[in-house]
Amino acid sequence: MESIDLLVLSTAHDWLQAGQRVLLATVARTWGSSPRPVGSMMALRGDGRVVGSVSGGCIEDDLIHRYTSAYGGNALPDGPPQVVRYGISADEAHRFGLPCGGTLELILEFTPSRPPLERLLAQLNAGHLVRRSLDLGSGQVALATSTAPEQFVFDGQQMVNTLGPGYRLLLIGAGALAEYLATMALFNGFRVAVCDPRPEYIGGWNIPGVEQLVGMPDDVVRAFAPDLRSCIVAVSHDPKLDDLALLEALHSPAFYIGAIGSRRNSQLRRERLIEHFGESQASLQRLHGPIGIYIGSKTPAEIAVSVMAEILAAKNGVALPRTVDISSAKQAREQLDSVAAL
Repeated sequence: MESIDLLVLSTAHDWLQAGQRVLLATVARTWGSSPRPVGSMMALRGDGRVVGSVSGGCIEDDLIHRYTSAYGGNALPDGPPQVVRYGISADEAHRFGLPCGGTLELILEFTPSRPPLERLLAQLNAGHLVRRSLDLGSGQVALATSTAPEQFVFDGQQMVNTLGPGYRLLLIGAGALAEYLATMALFNGFRVAVCDPRPEYIGGWNIPGVEQLVGMPDDVVRAFAPDLRSCIVAVSHDPKLDDLALLEALHSPAFYIGAIGSRRNSQLRRERLIEHFGESQASLQRLHGPIGIYIGSKTPAEIAVSVMAEILAAKNGVALPRTVDISSAKQAREQLDSVAAL
């Protein structure tokens, strides 16, 4: 679940609690190119305030003008949810800023019931995956816990959206690279935590919004309880700390596990984990190292960009080509340099 969706739901709840009328819009179906994926949400308050997004902005503007009194539209109506479609014709696509050929279908819920929204938020904040089902005929919402993320479904009568806790990043090591990586993760919507038992490092940590976890890395990883929306990155440069964290992380469902290090150090780490800790080539398949994609990065900030790009690719289910793998790219470059030197 993206952090913006959690913000939409919590803001809609707060507006409802304050006695405001609220429109909750969800992207139900798309054809062609679309600015936002299915399941994306926005909330519109009766006075025109908006949180979240279902397009590049033009559709939001149309909803504001159509449904809010502040802009001359009708007050938000009562009644069951409605389905609206944008971009059917080329003229409409151009008018609403949709890509050429793009069509977007939205489900509009008018002043959704607050108790189901409260229960949903409580379960999400407790770290649960929740399947939210909406019946368009009655407007009734049903909630059920889920064991794994599921695809968004809309069959014309019922919408099923599986929502879960936001993505999390646990950093082992509080050096300069960790600070840049934490900053990038935060603005990509991750909740970030850092662990470093070395007081000289954690004592200088100054990135606001990052939780500092106390303890040895293996204990911290266990307490962190990684799930399918968690990633763990070891950047302490201390094998005693990094290896402890990795040993725990590798036996968790975390979607990304990685450790900083050169190609040689990464290979030595794999050999060490196999020889002394009972890991195998198969169990180490999930371990990224050297971490990041190859962009010729040198500084901590550039390396953080490289690592964050690889994390986001894993999060989004994108298989990266070998040409951007650091080990493969550096090996290919060395071969070209050797040929050029002949």
